[in-house]
Amino acid sequence: MNGASERLQKQMAFILEADKEKFIQRQTYLTDGERRENDAEHAWHLALMTLLLSEYANREIDVLRTLSMVLIHDIVEIDAGDTYAYDPVGRQTQRQRETEAADRLFGLLPEDQCRRLRDLWEEFEAGQTPEAAFAHAMDNLQPTMLNAAAGGRSWLEHSTRLSSILERHEGTKRGSQTLWEFCRAQYLEPNVENGKITDDCSGEK
Repeated sequence: MNGASERLQKQMAFILEADKEKFIQRQTYLTDGERRENDAEHAWHLALMTLLLSEYANREIDVLRTLSMVLIHDIVEIDAGDTYAYDPVGRQTQRQRETEAADRLFGLLPEDQCRRLRDLWEEFEAGQTPEAAFAHAMDNLQPTMLNAAAGGRSWLEHSTRLSSILERHEGTKRGSQTLWEFCRAQYLEPNVENGKITDDCSGEK
C-alpha cells in the first residue's frame, strides 16, 4: 500500500506541475488575433489534429504514440520557456535549457513513467520515426494555420521571412507531403501575396 501511495503521489505531483503549461505563452495568436495561445492550448490542438489528420501521414503511424508525443513535447517549456521558432539567438541555448527541464520534470514521475515519457520526448526531438515526423508536421502546421487566421499578426510583428518558414516546414514534408502542399497553397502563398510574409526567396515557395 505504501508503494502504491508513493507512486500515486508522484503521478499527481507531475500532473499538478504540468498545469503550469497554461501559463507559458507562445508567439502565435488565437484565431481572433486578440491574445496569444498558451502551451496547453497548443498541445490540445495538436492532439485533436493528430486524431483527425493521421490518415495523411507519409507512413503508417501509431496514432496513440503520436498523440502522447504531442501532448508532452512542450512540457519542458515550464522551466525552459517558449523559444520562438524563428529566433536564432534563443535556439542556440534551447537544447540545453530544455534538457535540464526534462531532467527535473519527468524526474517527478515514478521511474517507469519517467523513462517512458522522457523517451517519447527524445523521440520527438530527434524527429526520425514516422510518429515523430508526423508530430513535427502537426507542430509546424498548427501555428501556420493560426497565423493565417489571425491576419498574419505574428508574422508581421516578427518580420518573418518566407525562407525561414520554408526551412522549418521541411519537417512538415517529412511527416506529410499532402498536408505540406495544403499548407503552402492555403496559408503561405496568399500571405506572401498580401505582404504578411516577406518574400525573400527566388525559388519555389
